[in-house]
Amino acid sequence: MMPQPKPPRATALFLSELVGELNEGANFLSRLVPAELEEVRRLGRVVTVARGESVFLQGAPHEGIFLIESGVVRSYYTGPSGREITLAYWTPGHFVGGPEIFRGGLHIWSGEAAEDCRLLYLSAGAMRMLVERMPQFAVCLIEGLVAKSKCYSALVQMLGTRSAVERLAQLLVILGEVYGKQEANRLVVQRKVTHDQLANIVGVTRQWVTITLDRFQKKGIISVSRQALVIERPDLLLDMVKG
Repeated sequence: MMPQPKPPRATALFLSELVGELNEGANFLSRLVPAELEEVRRLGRVVTVARGESVFLQGAPHEGIFLIESGVVRSYYTGPSGREITLAYWTPGHFVGGPEIFRGGLHIWSGEAAEDCRLLYLSAGAMRMLVERMPQFAVCLIEGLVAKSKCYSALVQMLGTRSAVERLAQLLVILGEVYGKQEANRLVVQRKVTHDQLANIVGVTRQWVTITLDRFQKKGIISVSRQALVIERPDLLLDMVKG
């Protein structure tokens, strides 16, 4: 029998004004009883995807969705120039592969495994069957789609109303709150994040991130080494975000 969903080991990550909204939508099937969860699993197919491999590709037809059981999936958009922007990192409990859930249309972004992943694939046909047979599943699905729409709305708002410096500062605030280990008055970020990853989330170049982090470091706001990113002055980062 399929066990009750467990809380994800790490929160999702994307640009948002409110850190508390990052994991909204995780475990969106938690309202289902064990028998209903078992039916979902029976109609699905477990797939494993190695780190760096594609889960789905921008421009490919929608065929179904993937429930993340373990690992992390990065969703990203590739522009005509080939430049990428990371939309989000999704953790266990979330699903990827929308917004079309009953087949139709093309994927408007891509998904790849940021870590080795175990996913439960639900085809469009299985999704329609579950919605028709199981009202509670339909409610869960709506709640999951609402959470996804709020995520991407938050991202658009950040990109449209915040400067690049403010977006980077907010991302560092998020990393500090989600992955930071308190040491005296500073936060040691317990997650390795490359300049390329920061650039793709913020929507800037890697060179700009390197220059700006160096500027932050000279002001004593952060310290960066090969081992860790340390937020020395969280208060100054917050001041930058608040404007």
